[in-house]
Amino acid sequence: MNRRNILWSTVSALGAAFAASRAKAATEAAPSSKLKVVYHLADADKVNFVLGNIQNHIDGVGGPDHVTLALVIHGPALKAFHAAQANPDVGKRISDFSKDGVELAACGNTMKAQNITLKDLLPGFVSAEKGGVVRLAELQSQGYLYLRP
Repeated sequence: MNRRNILWSTVSALGAAFAASRAKAATEAAPSSKLKVVYHLADADKVNFVLGNIQNHIDGVGGPDHVTLALVIHGPALKAFHAAQANPDVGKRISDFSKDGVELAACGNTMKAQNITLKDLLPGFVSAEKGGVVRLAELQSQGYLYLRP
């Protein structure tokens, strides 16, 4: 009987210590309330929809200071962001997003396929040199939530 009491006390003490260490770890490494989200855009017919989603996201959380956003573009959708042919509304949205700190990444492989450079795109873009899908995976590995509207 005495052994059972000793064993039970030991197990209880270990459980309490474990719970306390978990609580301490949770408060020390409390997750930021600021979400990190990456939007994936490849379809040319979804450009305005995705840009609207990003604006709604910014507005919905109370402004750009409350969320970290990235937009990764590849494939046919990238043509909508060529400076020479971009819709003025798209240009204004991209300018606003850039000012708000949204990472605007253009797939390096798509840029090569379309025979363009960053200079040919609207201002604010960076090159995802290893490719758009690689950049998406990198961001996800950094804790970004993935959205493909």
